[in-house]
Amino acid sequence: MMAKKKRILILNGPNLNLLGKRQPEIYGRLTLEEIGREIRSLAKQLSVTVEIRQSNNEGELVDWIQQAPAQFGAIVINPAAYTHSSVAMRDAIIAAGIPAIEIHISNIYKREAFRKHSYIAGVAVGQITGFGVQSYLLGLRAAVECL
Repeated sequence: MMAKKKRILILNGPNLNLLGKRQPEIYGRLTLEEIGREIRSLAKQLSVTVEIRQSNNEGELVDWIQQAPAQFGAIVINPAAYTHSSVAMRDAIIAAGIPAIEIHISNIYKREAFRKHSYIAGVAVGQITGFGVQSYLLGLRAAVECL
C-alpha cells in the first residue's frame, strides 16, 4: 500500500459536476471527468496517487476533509460556492492538520463582490485562481511540494 504522504485528495464542491455545461464562458468546456483525466495523468508523472471526489453537500465535504489525514498527505480543494460561506469547511481544514491548496477555475477576484472573500484562503497553504483547468494542475504541483 502506498504511503499516505504520496496520496493527494482532490475535492470539488457544489455545481462542479455541471462543468462543461454550466457557464462555459467562465468555467470552460471541459467536464469534471475530463479534468480528472488530466489530473490523473499529471499525478502519474509526479509519482503520486490522487483520489478525486465531488459533492454538492457541505457536510459530506467536511466529513471527507476530517477523514483525509488517515489516508492523504495533502488536499487540493475547489470549494466552489462554499468558498464564500463555509466556516465549517474552514474549521475542518484547520482540524485536519495537513496542507490544503485552494483552487478556482475562474478568477474569483474579477467576479461579483461576494466572491472576493474566501473563508478557505486563510487556512490554506495558498490559493490558485483564474487559470481554468491549469488551476487544478498547478494545485496538484503545489500539493506535491508540500508533501
